[in-house]
Amino acid sequence: MTRPPVLQREIPAQQREVAAVGLPKMQQVAPGEWLRVDEAYEAQLAEKARLLRKREADVLALLPEAQDAAAELLTVVLAEIAMRNDFKLEAGGIRRPDGKLVDPDPRRPLRTLAALVQEDFCLLMKEGDEHVLKGALLCFPASWTLAEKIGRPLLRIHAPVPDYDPSIAARVQRLFDGVQPGRPIWRANLLEYHDPALHHPRREGEGARDTSGDPQYERSERQTVLKLPGTGAVVFSIHTTIARKKAG
Repeated sequence: MTRPPVLQREIPAQQREVAAVGLPKMQQVAPGEWLRVDEAYEAQLAEKARLLRKREADVLALLPEAQDAAAELLTVVLAEIAMRNDFKLEAGGIRRPDGKLVDPDPRRPLRTLAALVQEDFCLLMKEGDEHVLKGALLCFPASWTLAEKIGRPLLRIHAPVPDYDPSIAARVQRLFDGVQPGRPIWRANLLEYHDPALHHPRREGEGARDTSGDPQYERSERQTVLKLPGTGAVVFSIHTTIARKKAG
């Protein structure tokens, strides 16, 4: 049985404008705007829960050296949502915007994040001259596969991306080196898809996704970069929006 797609009404106008600028132009995140809650919140979190039940190995990876960074990320997210009006701290845990209660589990920080926020998270740590992907909660990949990227540096991760040339790679690495704790930055992309599935992996060597004809869906990722103050790990978070493409 085919599951109905999880769709938002539209791609936010500001996100569409930022996506048009291209790599790796970044914007400052306004206070309180790191994490987003939209009309797909409940449905996206239900899909995350389903994927973790059915395909955990495909959507979650955490190398031993990133355990502390994952724990710190959970602490930072909990502090962030504590300042929001749509989450409520209660004796039994955290009341989500959709009314469900979540009891945070510090022993499983990435799973806890999957039960609280729409964003996916990648944890990168500096090794030598590059940042390396050391852990991720990636329930909603847009044409890449976590198992092929975990443990690899930024340049190797982006090897299949035609536009990710050495100049772009150097600029992105400088961006990761320069991001400061408490000052997240963001960018966005905008892609066309025939398939509106949130979980849309693609392995290297399979070629580019099919954009022939007239794809009916637009997919945009609001990507933020944040440095954790304790471990120094860089967090790359992804808020996914999928909407039907408007006529004209």
